[in-house]
Amino acid sequence: MDILDLNKDYWDNRYKNMEIGWDIGYASPAIIKYAETVIPKDASILIPGCGNAHEAKALLEKGFENITLLDIAPTLVDQVQKAFGVIPQLQIICQDFFQHEQQYDYILEQTFFCALDPALRENYSSKIASLLQPRGILAGLLFDREFPVQPPPFGGNKSEYQHLFLSSFDILKMETCFNSIPQRQGTELFIELRKK
Repeated sequence: MDILDLNKDYWDNRYKNMEIGWDIGYASPAIIKYAETVIPKDASILIPGCGNAHEAKALLEKGFENITLLDIAPTLVDQVQKAFGVIPQLQIICQDFFQHEQQYDYILEQTFFCALDPALRENYSSKIASLLQPRGILAGLLFDREFPVQPPPFGGNKSEYQHLFLSSFDILKMETCFNSIPQRQGTELFIELRKK
């Protein structure tokens, strides 16, 4: 599978056909716990590759005031817009992540990185850095395993991620996630990276 296969049409078709095995049906406990503990309620937050936006729903319920959702799949974005309606605290954008230009205090990573071809990982790291305010934070989950079946998802490991992010970020945390969902227990790293 080459990079061109993982384009807007690919992801839009996955949503049209409900081929969304990565969607756990609720917000990631690790991400919500982190947000509640660390992120100020008025901080600007981006969730790229937002999918069905379970994290956004949970964060809004907890009083977060400035959330932007970004996804490339028009079918999905239309569904999310209909589900949420008009909420002043929420912006929903249908756009390629690599074309996005706003800046944020926090970016939350949940199954977006693993959906990108590994050939784009250097671009991802650079783009995340450009989308963060000075000393902004990338936080969330990365897989700490490989996948035997045809990707996506694409796996990886701590050593690879350290090398990938070290030039643009201070690694505040990159460790086995203690509160992963049961089916991913022991196979995820929780990351907290601060833009240099």
